Amino acid sequence: MSQANLAVDPHAPGVMEERPFAIPSSKLVMWLFIISDAVTFGAILFAYGYVRNASPDWPTPFEGPSIWNTLLMTFILVTSSLTVLIAVKAAQDEDRARAFRWTILTAVLGVMFTALHLREWMDLIGKGVRTFQNPWGAPMFGATFFSITGLHMAHVIGGVIALIAVGLIYKAGRYSAKHIEVLSLYWHFVDLVWMFVVPLVYLMNMKR
Repeated sequence: MSQANLAVDPHAPGVMEERPFAIPSSKLVMWLFIISDAVTFGAILFAYGYVRNASPDWPTPFEGPSIWNTLLMTFILVTSSLTVLIAVKAAQDEDRARAFRWTILTAVLGVMFTALHLREWMDLIGKGVRTFQNPWGAPMFGATFFSITGLHMAHVIGGVIALIAVGLIYKAGRYSAKHIEVLSLYWHFVDLVWMFVVPLVYLMNMKR
């Protein structure tokens, strides 16, 4: 049998069945990471809900300025999801300069979110909130608040670093559009987690 007869037609039936997911390995790895991370956040938020409901003296310290700050942080993250989408589209169109600009803008929005979050932390610490101590009620409030928001903020900071690094490497021509796209999945996940944090940690703890 000749070498030509041994060639495989990539469009022939049965060929794609060897790759049941038909997605790049990098994207598959990212999805697996997101799923495992979602389980982690889900477990933490579930534990938080249990502790909160079991504590009749759970504090509700968040009022006007804090809620407005939270809404501003939420607006920034939602906007960053839009900017990273534009970055992905520009990369798919092979417009490296435009994709780089929007990727860096997404990172800047992440920095803004982190700065507002740290300001909020400093404000709560200034009011006497510690890991297992606060002036309002259940001592576990500080531990749960700093754990949940701290873990999320760490993900945002990690995403900012990745956005800058991938953006620079992509601009230099060593990365392709798929790298921007895979990173955008992580960023959207971080934004989605925040949408659960806001009602559970902030809105349910508004001062009445």
